[in-house]
Amino acid sequence: MSVIIGSGFLLVILIGVLFLYLSPEFGGKLTTEQKAVYAKSPNYSNGKFMNKSRVKLDMGMRDMGKSLAGYFRQSPSTKPSKNIPVEKLDSLEIVQYQDSTRLIWFGHSAFLLQMNNKTVLIDPMFGKVPAPHPVLGSNRFSKELPIDVEKLPRIDAVIISHDHYDHLDYGSIQKLKDKVNMFYTPLGVGVHLQKWGIDKERIVELDWWEEIVHDDLIFRCTPAQHFSGRGLTDRANTLWSSWVIQSERDNIFFSGDSGYGSHFKEIGDKYGPFDFAMIECGQYNEMWPDIHMFPEQTAQAGLDVRAKQIMPIHWGAFKLAMHPWTEPVERVSDKAKELNLEVLTPRIGEPINLNRLELTSTQWWK
Repeated sequence: MSVIIGSGFLLVILIGVLFLYLSPEFGGKLTTEQKAVYAKSPNYSNGKFMNKSRVKLDMGMRDMGKSLAGYFRQSPSTKPSKNIPVEKLDSLEIVQYQDSTRLIWFGHSAFLLQMNNKTVLIDPMFGKVPAPHPVLGSNRFSKELPIDVEKLPRIDAVIISHDHYDHLDYGSIQKLKDKVNMFYTPLGVGVHLQKWGIDKERIVELDWWEEIVHDDLIFRCTPAQHFSGRGLTDRANTLWSSWVIQSERDNIFFSGDSGYGSHFKEIGDKYGPFDFAMIECGQYNEMWPDIHMFPEQTAQAGLDVRAKQIMPIHWGAFKLAMHPWTEPVERVSDKAKELNLEVLTPRIGEPINLNRLELTSTQWWK
């Protein structure tokens, strides 16, 4: 019996090792030449990218155990009791849209942005589970997306904030890659895209405070306080960022994932004010306070970047922390009211037209 158990244990280990080394989900690996290039970045030291401030990333064994237990525990408050309905979007309507700037939320941090007759996707995680394998994560709260990925029309650009599974999804990229003109990422993230079959010429990597002009839009890569990595040994091999997206008329801020820090005020002072800011608000925990904001900090970050309106993101799609699933939006709404800051909370799939807001949803999660 002990031989059978031992053999089974070894088989499990072998399968795990093969999965780690052979699954395309984990993306690409940086070459020595690429690391030499990234070493020139002020945000790179001793072979790793780093945050501006000292950030605690490692949990003790006790906290790690609590985190894993909470993640896999069946708790009714951490997920909706029923499927979240979404508003549907038509492919032809996307193609024919020529009005002012609008955004459509796909849940979590994924957006479709239409601006100056360009169609841009932001952190297009359209998969069912934010993990390298379905057994390692929990399902999306909504059974449908506003539009199936296969039905999306030609995409002018994709902007990616960092390489975590809930922001950069292998399956989504496979479905998107042949209909996207250009991909814009922080330093290093392009190695995953190339591994997944995207030509190097269609990938632009930027460091913090660098910018690129895409036709008549400006994309600015700005700081965030977070980390990166898709495997067991590649933490901080690639950079993480927030983004500024600007046209002649509108100025938008996208926080990516970030703990609260002085970088928000720096961004606001340099590039603000912003007409609209999508700021992370969810998946927080006292065990990792430096890499995800609490909702009250989200509201303060909105003031720091000088946003006229903010939208809480990084919630409403997945369980990645142990808080009740509606707590982020309720807490940030209360704090924003106290700070006299306008908050928008659209349904998934509900168009947000920045110049003629006509949102019909109010506290739809209730």
